[in-house]
Amino acid sequence: MNIAPLVDVVFLLLLFFMLTSHLIQEPAIKIKLPESKTSEAQKDQLKTIFITENAQIYYLEKRVDIENLKRAILESTEDVTEDFLRIKADRKADIGLLVKVIDEVRLSGVNNFSIVTERR
Repeated sequence: MNIAPLVDVVFLLLLFFMLTSHLIQEPAIKIKLPESKTSEAQKDQLKTIFITENAQIYYLEKRVDIENLKRAILESTEDVTEDFLRIKADRKADIGLLVKVIDEVRLSGVNNFSIVTERR
């Protein structure tokens, strides 16, 4: 039995998955996540709030002021009680700003959110 064609097919499938896996990336906003020993991996969600080191806030890859964050969340969510948000804050970001962002998320009615960290 000749298995050379089977090896070729398996090799092509491996090559395809290796090349396409590099195309799935996070948005290009550079932040360094804080580390946590108890963090758990979760599947990617679409709605993410980024807080950069220099106190800039991005929601759905658009820059937003803290005053307009609640309105932006309400405009982009269909059901605030069921939607899920991720908050990714740079480890050097101001904690006070992070608390304000969490307050705005809660005031918008979203109760399902998480703060993303990196595992050590």
